[in-house]
Amino acid sequence: MRLNKYISHHTTYSRREADKLIFDGKVKINGRVVTNPAYEVENGDKVAVNGRPVKKSTKYTCIVYNKPRGELVTKKDDRGRKTIYDTLPKKYKHFIPVGRLDFNSEGLLILTDSPKVAHALMNSNLPRVYKLKIKGEINEDMIKAMEEGVEVGSKGAHAENEIKKMVLKPFLSVQIIKNSPKYSILKVAIEEGKNRELRRFFANFGSEVMDLKRLSYGWVSLNALPSGKTRYFDKREYKLLKEFLNKEKQWKN
Repeated sequence: MRLNKYISHHTTYSRREADKLIFDGKVKINGRVVTNPAYEVENGDKVAVNGRPVKKSTKYTCIVYNKPRGELVTKKDDRGRKTIYDTLPKKYKHFIPVGRLDFNSEGLLILTDSPKVAHALMNSNLPRVYKLKIKGEINEDMIKAMEEGVEVGSKGAHAENEIKKMVLKPFLSVQIIKNSPKYSILKVAIEEGKNRELRRFFANFGSEVMDLKRLSYGWVSLNALPSGKTRYFDKREYKLLKEFLNKEKQWKN
């Protein structure tokens, strides 16, 4: 694991704070000062910050955040826009978001202090459930594409996104709540949700996503958590997470 990542994972320092400590010569590995944040920490290495040993943590914490619209899922924005870390309590400043919700999307966002947990959840095929409001009707072509999958272009993607074409898998489930010429509301479950997948899907059919809210991620649900608020995983969610991580480990072995 990279040194800056190792420090941010096993201490309360953020990755940026870890970089500064390393550059300032305040980090030692096996008694020797190391000033390269990309140094690979190996098993058996003894890391110290400001003369204090960094104890390797085997525990992890996960929280649920109900992200409001108008916040970016990033540490800092070069355009000065609000980020989730402007709202989150300072004790979560080093937590890693599991995936992203774009600026105009809202709802459930999992964050954790464990890179291992974040990576496992982010790269899983756990169902992500969303409630959407789109312009216009849901037509037969859309329904067929939801059931069978479809290739979409760059409409609905960020302007700077380099992925010009995507093959989207069939949706796991679709529930049409309202279908009218003016606007439609539906609830869908998909496996990934990366690269503005849903916005690109509906843009492919000449529609536009007006509202998008993530309701659940795997076994973790938003429920009645108010917008802009956080909560810790409950006992059941931690139990299911542990079982999930064990299965992932067995599968890789």
